[in-house]
This record gives sequence, C-alpha cells and structure tokens, in this order.
Amino acid sequence: MGINLKGRSLLTLKDYSKDEILFLLDLADTLKKEKLNGVYKKRMQNKNVALIFEKPSTRTRCAFTVACADEGAHPEFLGVSDIQLGHKESVADTARVLGRMFDIIEFRGFSQKTCEDLAKYSKVPVINGLTDDDHPTQALADLMTIREQKGALSGIKVVFAGDGRNNVANALMIACCKVGINFVIASPQALFPDKTLYELCKAYAKESGGSVNLESDIEKAVLGADVIYTDVWVSMGEEAKSAERMEMLKPYQVNENIMSIAGEDAIFLHCLPAVKGNEVTEGVFESSRSFVFDEAENRMHTIKAVMVAVI
Repeated sequence: MGINLKGRSLLTLKDYSKDEILFLLDLADTLKKEKLNGVYKKRMQNKNVALIFEKPSTRTRCAFTVACADEGAHPEFLGVSDIQLGHKESVADTARVLGRMFDIIEFRGFSQKTCEDLAKYSKVPVINGLTDDDHPTQALADLMTIREQKGALSGIKVVFAGDGRNNVANALMIACCKVGINFVIASPQALFPDKTLYELCKAYAKESGGSVNLESDIEKAVLGADVIYTDVWVSMGEEAKSAERMEMLKPYQVNENIMSIAGEDAIFLHCLPAVKGNEVTEGVFESSRSFVFDEAENRMHTIKAVMVAVI
C-alpha cells in the first residue's frame, strides 16, 4: 500500500514512521530535480498557506514562500503585529478562523502546544516551522543532505556537538533514530536531552536498527563520525544565559582538530545562522567538508515536499 499523507499535520517527526519520512525525502528529491530542470507542475494551484511567525527567520520564511510560489500557492505572512494569536484572541479562535480561509498553516514560534492547538482547532494541516521543543522541517533537510552526501542513511554515524537539549538536537535525534542512523549527542551532562525523549528515541533506534548515545567527551564521540553537526550555543529566548553557555560549551567547538579526529570523510552541517568562532571555526565552516548551504537550500525542497504531500 502506498504512502498517503493527505490532511496530515507535521508537528513533530515522532508522528511519522520511517517509511513516511523516506517518502517525504524521495518526494523532495523529485521536486528538487524538477526545479533544477525548470519544471513547475503547480500541484498547489489556488491553495493558500498562512505563515505565522512569532520568531524571526531567514531560511524557514524564504523556504515556505518560494516553495508556495513554485507550486502555485499563495503564501500569506502573519507576523506578531498582524494577528492576535493568544493575546486578544485565543489560539483556538484564531485557528478556527484561519482554517476556514487557508489550506495549510505554518507556525514558527515558542510553544509546541500552540502548534498542537492550531492543528486541533483549524482542521487543516499545520506544519511546525520551529518551536522551543522541536524543528522537524530542519531535520528533514538534514536527512536529505546526509543522504545526498553519503548515499545512505542507515548505518551512518551522526554526532551533534553542543547544546544537547535544544530544539534542533531534539528534532535531529528523533529523525535519525527513526531512519536507522547511529546518533550521538556530545555535550556537557547538564545539557543532555530530556530523559523521556531520549528513552523514546532509544525505542525508535531499536526498531530501525540505529542507535543513540550520549557522550560528554567530544573527542571520543566523534571517532568514526560520518557527519558532525552543531548549532548556536545560545538559543533564541535564552540570551540571559549567554555567558554561562559559552563557558560550558567551549570544549565542544567544532574545529579543525575535531574534524581530523572524526576522519577525512566526515562532513560538517549546521542549521544556521552560525556564530563563527563559537560553535564552529571559520576554517571548518568555509571548508570543502562543509555542506551547510546545500542543507539550507534543502529546507526549501523538503518543506515543499511536506506541503505537496499533505495538500
């Protein structure tokens, strides 16, 4: 039986099976090839997509906007000054209004519950463009990039170095464990992921044939890595903890020494934006082993695949 995601929301990849994730990646590959060849089939002609942004964005906003345009849909940007979400109007009421006008709602903001409530009350597919807890569209782009560069996902070793409990680390851990990747978080113990999520991902990994481990020694963690991934040390909304995080995470910088320990075939990924000189050196970021801009472009192709699939 074929995969059918019509009407589904993407709030987290916890809700998607391995086969469904691979289906989205295969569709993204197809859509990427079409775009590179100048083929536009307008699968979302006359559809309308609401883009709700509580947090600023470069890649997410641009990816959704261009993906909509390529497929014939109209994207409507709704910033914090444009709607009353959760302030003068409840999330439920806003969702019920938007659901009668739009075919898809994208939400990028703080609360995962807001994202869930939008899906519950709007009755149209909702796509999580980032919350404090998760970032599933980023993880899909990461998987697409890994598969492009390594030719496979199953059995690949991916190491996330840095803040092991931020939204990108969470989403990447979920995604990797779902598809059979051997995933390692290299971080201070104080920044290991939520225990409940970690145990859930262990179950995903067991089912898929992958693995998940936590390691406070970055040099030990990156031995034999195929992919080394990092993110900013201070997430949006946590600026008050900047000095503390910088001190804790200095030993987890991805630099030339770390890449050499990993081995000559290891590639570097980062969700961007990057603070060069903190989580990654300029040399690694700009090296031939860095595929961060392929990864950024793939946000568009995977987001387009999700929208086409759910519409």
